[in-house]
Amino acid sequence: MTDDALVVFTPSGKRGRFPIGTPILDCARSLGVDIDTVCGGRGICGRCQIIQGLGEFAKFGITSVPENISQPNSVEIRYAEKRGLKPDHRLSCNTKLLGDSVIDVPPESQVHKQIVRKRAEARDIELDPAIRLHYVEVEQPDMHNPTGDLERLLDALRDQWQLDNLEDCDLHVLHGLQQTLHKGNWHVTVAVHRGQRVSAVWPGFRDKVYGVAFDIGSTTIAGHLCELLTGEVVASSGIMNPQIRFGEDLMSRVSYVMMNPGGDKEMTDVVRQAINTLIAELVEQSGLDNHDVLNATFVGNPVMHHLLLGIDPTELGGAPFALATNSGMTLWGSELDLNMHPNARVYILPCIAGHVGADTAAVVLSESPHLSDDIMLVVDVGTNAEIVCGNKDRLLAASSPTGPAFEGAQISGGQRAAPGAIERVRIDPVTLEPKFSVIGCDLWSDDPGFVEATVSSGVTGICGSGIIEVIAEMFLCGIITKDGVVNGAKSEINSRIYPEGRTFSYRLHSGEIDVVISQTDVRAIQLAKAALYAGARLLMDRLGIETVDRIVLAGAFGSHIDTKYALVLGMLPDCPLDKVTSAGNAAGTGARIALLNQKARDEIEAVVRKIEKIETAVEKKFQDHFVEAMAFPHKTAPYPHLAKVVNLPDPAEQAEISNSARPQRKRRRR
Repeated sequence: MTDDALVVFTPSGKRGRFPIGTPILDCARSLGVDIDTVCGGRGICGRCQIIQGLGEFAKFGITSVPENISQPNSVEIRYAEKRGLKPDHRLSCNTKLLGDSVIDVPPESQVHKQIVRKRAEARDIELDPAIRLHYVEVEQPDMHNPTGDLERLLDALRDQWQLDNLEDCDLHVLHGLQQTLHKGNWHVTVAVHRGQRVSAVWPGFRDKVYGVAFDIGSTTIAGHLCELLTGEVVASSGIMNPQIRFGEDLMSRVSYVMMNPGGDKEMTDVVRQAINTLIAELVEQSGLDNHDVLNATFVGNPVMHHLLLGIDPTELGGAPFALATNSGMTLWGSELDLNMHPNARVYILPCIAGHVGADTAAVVLSESPHLSDDIMLVVDVGTNAEIVCGNKDRLLAASSPTGPAFEGAQISGGQRAAPGAIERVRIDPVTLEPKFSVIGCDLWSDDPGFVEATVSSGVTGICGSGIIEVIAEMFLCGIITKDGVVNGAKSEINSRIYPEGRTFSYRLHSGEIDVVISQTDVRAIQLAKAALYAGARLLMDRLGIETVDRIVLAGAFGSHIDTKYALVLGMLPDCPLDKVTSAGNAAGTGARIALLNQKARDEIEAVVRKIEKIETAVEKKFQDHFVEAMAFPHKTAPYPHLAKVVNLPDPAEQAEISNSARPQRKRRRR
């Protein structure tokens, strides 16, 4: 038995080896892991709670088992008795490392809690909800008319509301129907699902009913509680997807299922629990009750889609990436263990293909390229970029493996969006001195009062939008060459550019936490942006076009990046800047449209059947486009529209940059 053990913290990915018996909180502090504590590790405040990930984690090379951390001690037992502690939660200050372990730090235990940047976008939506309310007067029973109460209720709906397609009612309605009729003195309000089935009955008059639109992302889950009859968004909120402790990216989660029998059920259980937590938060914000929620819509990528439904996602982990189902589905909320009205209905939007899911279908529903005369390129940027290109005549879709670099992963100082993260960057083209702004502060770093304004958060790293901007700015001022090499010759101008091994790096910020852009970071962004461009270009080839009329960036990340810098990097084909727009959380908007308009459900199912899916993994031209797209903004493709608004470096000057761009290695004497 070794004297030390490896611990990996998620979602940060930070890891290290520590002596057996080291408190988990001490391990976290040593690695700079973001764990909250007020009582200084005395087991009083309960803010430092953690969860041990169990199973085989191939990504980390760890088998994490319960025996690899200490059993609850008297402090934890006392805390659990007095204040309550969930069964899988532990106090990191009183839990010791006994063997290799994966430790998840849940959002509520993080000092810098992630900002879930998914809100309800302003949108005019034609209201035609699947749940409608109908107030009726029901004929009372008598000795001469032995017809059942349900049959007389259905007759009243037909006579008073012309609902001629009524099939039946839910069993739960029958359980309390007679009591409800008596309580309402035979005057009741009836909820009917899609004009066909009675879902709920209340005594007297009621004019409000609610539904929730959910966007289940691999990192976050967002929900919008809506009043169905007015379309009003009465509450919006988000929560971290707890599946992240099984793997930050989708393939890691599929791998976890492959290696851990029952792993799919674990992930299904935790995501459903998170959804119920979010429902509870939404109704509490609104002063409502869970039973006020009668309808819900869900969108998500194929892996999230399958895990929500309790379907093993293993087939999505390898070619041909087969879906168990790609059709839209209407289910009972109870089938998904959701804590809503007992008769609540749930609609799951259709998936397009193995790597292009219901979230992309929702983006199509939101942005309507299928109704456009213009050729639209719609891109939802994430770990996998989902791309849709075309117009009302023809639509194509693809998924491009961009990886997590745009979200801050694989970047030396990268992090997700949270207070203290650098989100905007500018570099003086003459002095090469930077300035930046961080989330949670409106001041720039060179403004008076910036240090005082950021005392609470500090400067903790750099998030996706900041990474895009700093690398674009470094290219525009010559710190990075067209081929992505950090130009060491610029170190003569500013010492922020310094040698690091065989390459150079750029120090963006010096402080308690240094933020440095290394050559490896630049390469990670090059790989991600080349994959994104190549996927878009492949669809354009199939359509036989050289340019697009409009580009729409969807998703939380897409809504926070400066489109100019996205073009400078060459993430997207050239396009007039005023034709490149952000749609915000278009997937969430699409889910809300489907919630508030039942015809939209039929519409998107018809559209999805016509979308042509292109599999980038088997297309030779994808690799050709990828290689050329590694350059900034591109090796050969012209960017005339971008050149009108940005002074791009002169290609001739770039070609003359000598080997001084790299540190010189001394030749060893023989």
